[in-house]
Amino acid sequence: MRYRNLGGTGIEVSAHCLGTMMFGAVGNPDHEECVRIIHAALDRGINFVDTADMYSAGESELIVGKALKGRRDDVVLATKVHFQMGEGRNRSGNSRRWIVRAVEDSLRRLDTDWIDLYQVHRPDHGTDVEETLAVLGDLVRAGKIRAFGCSTFPAEELVEAYHVSERRALPRFRTEQPPYSILARGIEADVLPVARRHGMGVLTWSPLASGFLSGRYRLGGPVDLTSGRAALTPARFDPVIPGNVAKLEAVERLVELADEIGCSLPELAVAFPVAHPAVTSVIIGPRTMEQMESLVGGAGLVLDDAALDRIDEIVPPGHNLYQPDGVWRPPALTEVAQRRRTLGDRSAG
Repeated sequence: MRYRNLGGTGIEVSAHCLGTMMFGAVGNPDHEECVRIIHAALDRGINFVDTADMYSAGESELIVGKALKGRRDDVVLATKVHFQMGEGRNRSGNSRRWIVRAVEDSLRRLDTDWIDLYQVHRPDHGTDVEETLAVLGDLVRAGKIRAFGCSTFPAEELVEAYHVSERRALPRFRTEQPPYSILARGIEADVLPVARRHGMGVLTWSPLASGFLSGRYRLGGPVDLTSGRAALTPARFDPVIPGNVAKLEAVERLVELADEIGCSLPELAVAFPVAHPAVTSVIIGPRTMEQMESLVGGAGLVLDDAALDRIDEIVPPGHNLYQPDGVWRPPALTEVAQRRRTLGDRSAG
């Protein structure tokens, strides 16, 4: 396993990061099996574990805390804050009020005295980014966290946060965690160049593209729209929709490439983001031991220029064949009032 510096922090992390979103009620409810998966990943050389307070409503953090007993000093532990936790107001977002409460809750569930990387899970336009940077800096000084970053921020939000930190003499985001895969390469045009320019570490998620690069979905094959991810967002998987046909056609060409190289499709998918110079670590999110072993087993795969050129032909650089699940969309797109003038003010004359 290779190790890389995390965004200039001096913290060395493995090029694979174990993501734990699938540990708990949402994925694998067997705590003991999840602990065994975490231990197996650590034994394979992974020293970087990523979770979030909202994964299975805190259950994932509890599982990680159990698994790291006796091994905490050897692990770089990352978690996240932002999404609603429980009922009531002021139990989400990026405000000082919530972050101060949320970090204590995460520390308790993780059964640890400190968090190595604390990440803001999504942007929050109801809170000034200055407020968020200030409280995160306070948590570093208090010793509760070692460094902090953000997740799924668009490039313009990264730039704004960087300039606010400079103007206000505040600590800055040291990392960004965006979705990135062969089928979703849009961040190559903006997020990744911005991260490199500002010396940010990058942890990418969803290398299997919501399962499209797992080998489960094939052109002409059956797609069960009543279970799993397909049941939640059937429009992303329905093989009748032209956009999904394009994804499946790309998958067939990628399967051919993987066969020529002598690897599995998932191994090819995970090796792709590792090869990008802006990427520090690629998050793999197994639900079972078999999945973990199949993904980590390809850690030594090297994609040469010929293989990467073939991938560029199948999915051009900077191009998204689909928009990954869970990507934050700015209010300028989601709120109609920000895209349309009032009815009486829409004409030119």
